[in-house]
Amino acid sequence: MFLDYFIFLFSEQIGDKMCSKVLVPFVSNKHKLNMAMKNKRYKTKIMSSLIIGDSDTGPDPTPSDTIKRFYKCMNEKNAKRVENYLSDDCFFEDYSFPKPFTGKKEVVRFLKQLMTGMGENVEFHVSHIYEGGDDLITGVNWHLEWKNKQVPFTRGCSLYRLTREGERLTIRNAQVFVESPIKPGDLFLVLLKMVTSLFDAFPEATEWFFRSQKVIFQVLLKIYSIFLVPFISPVVSFYVNLGNFIVRFLSIALKILEWCSRLLTTEN
Repeated sequence: MFLDYFIFLFSEQIGDKMCSKVLVPFVSNKHKLNMAMKNKRYKTKIMSSLIIGDSDTGPDPTPSDTIKRFYKCMNEKNAKRVENYLSDDCFFEDYSFPKPFTGKKEVVRFLKQLMTGMGENVEFHVSHIYEGGDDLITGVNWHLEWKNKQVPFTRGCSLYRLTREGERLTIRNAQVFVESPIKPGDLFLVLLKMVTSLFDAFPEATEWFFRSQKVIFQVLLKIYSIFLVPFISPVVSFYVNLGNFIVRFLSIALKILEWCSRLLTTEN
């Protein structure tokens, strides 16, 4: 125990390789020395999982360390540091979107848009992080907060598969599940029963549907873009502009009321 503690402190100052060379003449059993060095690295790993550091590269980072620092960079809106936690062949699948984001460049573009949409005061709050052992898989429960207040309908969970690049861990695969604002409740069970009954009643058509679902989805997207988008887009843009106008009007009105209250307070 004393040897472990001594080597831990000594190697922190001069490094693992130099520590091994210096201590070999003084330790008769090289096996004990090697075991102590392994214990040192293990303790460093445990300590790093308890403290979220600011550096992107640390000795023997755990998956929890990497994910914590990834979300820390997301909250800081630091796109350059976020990019350091992604592998070149990163595959990011957010089930709120019709198709996944493939490749580091595409994933970074999506995450930049996400950070821009979050604004200055919205942050990820990580509730729990679960590690999957030696296979570098990590699960995360999270939600969004605005000034330490939870934003409704923003709970989610993410599953990350990491890969080791030298001494760093990077995200290679991500699956994101976000809470739906629509809560059908018992209606979902009724619809599920109806759909499965149709599947059982028409098995051949169901098999064809599952084989051709990508083609069907693409056809529906083309129909939507050709016939519906020209009519829906102006309506959506109108309501977006109307919402922005209402927000600006309310902010101006609140500022006027605040100014009036201050003026009345000073007069009294």
